[in-house]
Amino acid sequence: MNFQQLRIIRETVRRGFNLTEVANALFTSQSGVSKHIKDLEDELGVELFTRKGKRLLGLTAPGKELVVMVERMLLDAANIKRLAEQYSNADQGQLTVATTHTQARYALPTVVAAFTRAFPKVHLKLHQGSPGEIVQMLLDGEADIGVATEALADVPELASFPYYSWQHAVVVPAGHPLEAVQPLTLEAIAEHPVITYHEGFTGRTRIDKTFAAAGLKPAVVMSALDADVIKTYVELGLGVGILASMAFSPERDPGLRMLDSDALFAGNVTRIAVRRGHYLRGFAYRFIELCAPELSEAVVSHAVGAVSK
Repeated sequence: MNFQQLRIIRETVRRGFNLTEVANALFTSQSGVSKHIKDLEDELGVELFTRKGKRLLGLTAPGKELVVMVERMLLDAANIKRLAEQYSNADQGQLTVATTHTQARYALPTVVAAFTRAFPKVHLKLHQGSPGEIVQMLLDGEADIGVATEALADVPELASFPYYSWQHAVVVPAGHPLEAVQPLTLEAIAEHPVITYHEGFTGRTRIDKTFAAAGLKPAVVMSALDADVIKTYVELGLGVGILASMAFSPERDPGLRMLDSDALFAGNVTRIAVRRGHYLRGFAYRFIELCAPELSEAVVSHAVGAVSK
């Protein structure tokens, strides 16, 4: 048994038993993937996959148990490499943080600036994606830290921690009729076209549930992945914007007005997550502490369940 076989087993399961996708992901041939699987089955003396002809359909009972071990072995192998790097080059290396556009644009800049000053030899890779993509990157070992509002708390393989709380806000162009509505109501907002986040991003689900609970269904005429796009089209007069409050600044957005809507929308919590069992370099713990000082190395390492340094 070798690590290429282990990687093939893992990728085969993750890619729905599509050997073409597995081959492309591992930069090898489909025939090579099939041979590695057959060689491993012959070595172990059991079939790992159920088949229909040459096509793989799923895992056998021993295959299901093996996949759990494979994930653990590959994680441990990566941890060994990170452990060696920690002791040979404590302040050098790469830290990959997967996050959404909103967090990268509005929550993390001061943290990133402080981190790069403290660790100038560490290459900080900030990967922006959807919450689902962030989860997958953490599970695949492609990211060390994830930062998002959605999804992170729902995955048992991840240890997640509260980062900060925030609320949605309503923004309109200067002179919009809603400026005169006191107090602002969901009913008043629903009388206008709405521009807000795309489904699955930055608390959109909570926005929808808030209106639904009031028996309302606003006309969402446009959705976007980030607040800057939302604000651009609100300023053009195409609708009322609902976005994360930290995305609005009177200095940056002089043509817009943020209305008092704190009582209308429930709070949201952005979370920081790491994969359980993932070995974190010392500078990764420092990055998390810069985000939230209460998340000390002792607190995080205990929850992650990995030896830290």
